[in-house]
Amino acid sequence: MRTVRESALDVLRTRGMTTVFGNPGSTELPFLKHFPDDFRYVLGLQEAVVVGMADGYALASGTTALVNLHTGPGTGNAMGALLNARANRTPMVVTAGQQVRAMLTMEALLSNPQPALLPQPAVKWAYEPPRPADVPPALARAVQLAETPPHGPVFLSLPMDDFDATLTEEEDQAAQATAARRIEHATAPRPETVRSLADRIKRAGSAALVVGDDVDASGAWEAVLRLAERGGLPVWAAPASARVSFPRTHPLYRGELPPAIGPLTRALDGHDLVVVVGAQVFRYYPYVPGPYLPGGTELVLVTRDAEEAAKAPVGNAVVADPGVTAQALADHFPACDPAPVPDRPTEAPQTADGPLPPGTALAAVVAGAPGNTLWVNESPSNVPQFHEAARISAPGSYLFSAGGGLGFGAAAAVGAQLGAPDRPVVAVLGDGSVHYAVQALWTAAAYRVPVTFVVLSNARYAILQWFAQLEHAQGAPGLDIPGLDIPTVAAGYGVRSFRAAGAGELTKLVRDATGGREGPVLIDVPVTTELPSL
Repeated sequence: MRTVRESALDVLRTRGMTTVFGNPGSTELPFLKHFPDDFRYVLGLQEAVVVGMADGYALASGTTALVNLHTGPGTGNAMGALLNARANRTPMVVTAGQQVRAMLTMEALLSNPQPALLPQPAVKWAYEPPRPADVPPALARAVQLAETPPHGPVFLSLPMDDFDATLTEEEDQAAQATAARRIEHATAPRPETVRSLADRIKRAGSAALVVGDDVDASGAWEAVLRLAERGGLPVWAAPASARVSFPRTHPLYRGELPPAIGPLTRALDGHDLVVVVGAQVFRYYPYVPGPYLPGGTELVLVTRDAEEAAKAPVGNAVVADPGVTAQALADHFPACDPAPVPDRPTEAPQTADGPLPPGTALAAVVAGAPGNTLWVNESPSNVPQFHEAARISAPGSYLFSAGGGLGFGAAAAVGAQLGAPDRPVVAVLGDGSVHYAVQALWTAAAYRVPVTFVVLSNARYAILQWFAQLEHAQGAPGLDIPGLDIPTVAAGYGVRSFRAAGAGELTKLVRDATGGREGPVLIDVPVTTELPSL
């Protein structure tokens, strides 16, 4: 007879989930004891950082991440990062230890009294198996649910005394059979639906595409590119995009839509048909009222998320796989030669000493980074300048948090580098953002993860100052953060750190860091403040 632990580990092996991101507590030790040699444990110093690393790992590797948290307090610490993972559509199984079953009724110390309620609404499913024998099949079910579109985190509460319980041979075999199941998620639209939409695009006076995060996440990049080129369709990026889903150097690319109702509608003015692929309709903030669409404009959403289709305030929807649908639509248009992709800039701009304008600093960073860089961005006030400098034109090359909460960037960059070890990872962070997950620097140093952290330092929460202007909330306290010495903080965690004095030096530091691959490097860059506009 085998133990629950042995059976659970085999379930995870079957699913290829042998990397565990965690911050252990006493209730997790029974799962972790005699940790097998074919598993890898990645330690984070705080639970939100643990989830953020797993988030980046799953997004970069295209696999499902496994997280191990400490009962109720650890789950509570991780909630902000779990909300980000939910918004990012990240496949993730989150386990948390639980007090022994004999003391759950009395709610002894470290009991999680409502384990399925605490992580809501950040997870797709939360569950505590009713018997020890149910732990392995519950793990198998959790993986299936995490990988069902729309992807997202799921949660299991696991009592600590379950793992040494024994299973019958039938129970063990049933769990392994459940783990071995494979489910294909590729819903194709009806041919008549595709034909009707293709005809509408052809009849439109000025049709446009809007592409969202799920184009990149679902592998629909090439199909959408083919549709845009064959149909001659201008392409907008959905507002507040967390991924790049269309080449930013392409002549059909028009930019990213503003994330507010009125300005977004003005941006779409002149288009009588808007086809949205793999995006929410739409991700709005701040509130700037207006009509959802210009007068006379129709909208059709293509999404694999039925809930996303239901909550859209305007337009019709087709719930189907974005890549399958885009390819089927493209087949209704004549083939054409692909557009050439312009070269990336290779020279850093020349500037005088002193704080750099953000656009200049980002151009210098891009000039020093290799062409196959995986970018992680958490400098919210400088997103437009980043995209203007980077002009990303390859799938799977950009990660940003769709959830709006800080703390994703530094942690996700460490996880992304572990998930994509053959690519250089450069994280562009604000000096405010980095402190929401600063403990990730320790993990990067301890595991010699060769992330290049570039911190744009302006000694303020610039994005909040922008919101203060929009919301007529000037004079709010707590928006300036003077006195931060980020290179010293990084050095305290064991990360090599530098402060760039100019654009040329910044380019050289980035080039050396991404080329050396000897461990993490942090580069602090004093910058001026340039607030975005709608």
